[in-house]
Amino acid sequence: MPQNPNAGGLAELIAQAHQLYCQWTGQTLPLRFDRERLWYEFLRAGFTLEDLGQVLRYLQKEIRHSRRNVGALKLSNLLQLDRFEEDLQISRVRLASPPPPVGAPPPACILSLAQQERGRQRALEQLRNLKNQLRKGQP
Repeated sequence: MPQNPNAGGLAELIAQAHQLYCQWTGQTLPLRFDRERLWYEFLRAGFTLEDLGQVLRYLQKEIRHSRRNVGALKLSNLLQLDRFEEDLQISRVRLASPPPPVGAPPPACILSLAQQERGRQRALEQLRNLKNQLRKGQP
């Protein structure tokens, strides 16, 4: 599938994008000139059919959870390039930290302030004992 809208078969790519959009949303919209122009601008901006699928899946999930309005799937709304780009970026956001790499040491324990203070006091006590032993010449 060509990614460059200037490559041959642009009309076919536009038709394919529109067909996929209709298939993924369950709509039957004719591909008129105004819609062709929206798809042309979409492809010229560098977006791909994979990007389209990712944003459609993201929006459908958001709609199911009542976080977005079904109007977000309207073709005229979806193909507003600045909004599409934002939705694409949001769909890629990681909300959880990635799993640690295999063989990585386990993350350090997070201690409460009281535990940290007890550890400092214990370390200071051990340093005092070591200093006293060194002054007395004891190993």
